[in-house]
Formats: sequence, structure tokens, C-alpha cells
Amino acid sequence: MRVLVVEDDRQASAYLVKGLKESGIGAEYAFDGKKGLVMALGGGFDVVILDRMLPGLDGLSLVAALRAAGDKTPVLILSALGAVDDRVRGLKAGGDDYLTKPYAFAELHARIEALARRGKTSLAPLVLAVGDLSLDLASRSVTRAGRPIELKPKEFSLLEYFMRHVGQVVTRTMLLEHVWDYAFDPQTNVIDVHVSRLRGKLDKGFDKPLLHTVRGAGYMLRDPG
Repeated sequence: MRVLVVEDDRQASAYLVKGLKESGIGAEYAFDGKKGLVMALGGGFDVVILDRMLPGLDGLSLVAALRAAGDKTPVLILSALGAVDDRVRGLKAGGDDYLTKPYAFAELHARIEALARRGKTSLAPLVLAVGDLSLDLASRSVTRAGRPIELKPKEFSLLEYFMRHVGQVVTRTMLLEHVWDYAFDPQTNVIDVHVSRLRGKLDKGFDKPLLHTVRGAGYMLRDPG
């Protein structure tokens, strides 16, 4: 399961994303409404957790824009605005559920699972593919041209992020935020080391490389076809 958290309070967002990941749920986040809308429309998420008070684009406008675009991803509105009228406005705007802050994480987790079941017809695919490279999220296995590739957990997460952003430049900052969660000193070369190891495993023995360095910008996973 993949969840998008759109929340401008960085401490609250970090707490929520950490809890989701510890529960085995893949989580990404955005700190403003405009970025959240772009990610929600293009990310293939199973559930969106959305604050109402957001910079750039408020939560109700975001969910309304999602629905206007035909996106049926279940949305859980998580807000300190808990009056009956506030909840009604949230649901009428297109939200599927509404939970007020402060909240119990166990209840939030249960609501996410319920929303994911309700929206199972639009769940993200369990297998990602780029050219002859395939990543199975259920079995956590990777193959290229039918050949198994053994990856360590961090390498698997790194590859999953690249495959969800195929054809796009992925910066070190993006990897720092979404794969490492700021858990190490950004001055170290740990990202470059992991990417180099991943590239070696993906491209060794194949004529057409998949993972490329974009000088001065970051990296890109490209379909050689």
C-alpha cells in the first residue's frame, strides 16, 4: 500500500510518515497543496491523507481538483477543524473520511486500511516495469530480462523510487527526503555509493544501461526502448 501525506507541519508529517513506514505502509509526503496535487495525480497512491490548512492550495480545493480530474483515490482529511460544519464541508468537497486532530495512530491506521479496501479497484499496481526490468512489490523481488537481481532493503527502496519516477531527473535532495528521511548527514556520499551499487546490479551484463547520472543534477532511470 502507498499513502501520500499532504501536511505543512513538518514535525507532524515526519511523525505520521515514520509511523506508516513502521507499519509496513509505503509513504511519501508534500508540504504544500500545489505539490500535493501534482503528486496525488501522478503517483498512483492508494490513499491520500490531507490537511485542510495548506499553503499554495488549501486542502478542500485540492480534493475538489482531484475529483474534477476524475481521480477517485480515497482521501482522508486530517484536520484540527472538527466542527460538524467543517466535517460536512470536507466530505462534500470530495473527501471519503474525516478525522480530527489530535488523533490516535491506531484509529488512523484502521481508517487507512478501510479506505484502501473501499478503493481497491483503483489500487496501485503490485508490479512496476521499465523495459525488461520488473519490480514486484508483493514478493519484494526484482528481475531483468527474467534474471533475478538480489537487492538489499535500501537498494530496493531506491529502485522503487526511481521506477516511480522513470524518465525524470531525480535529485539527491529528493532521495534524501523520500528514501533516507533525513536520517543521515547529507554531506556524506552515501547516496552516490548506494546508487553506484544499484547501477552495478541493474546494468552489469546488459548492453543497454538503465540508470544514468545526469551531470550536475542527479540521476535518471530510463527505458532503453
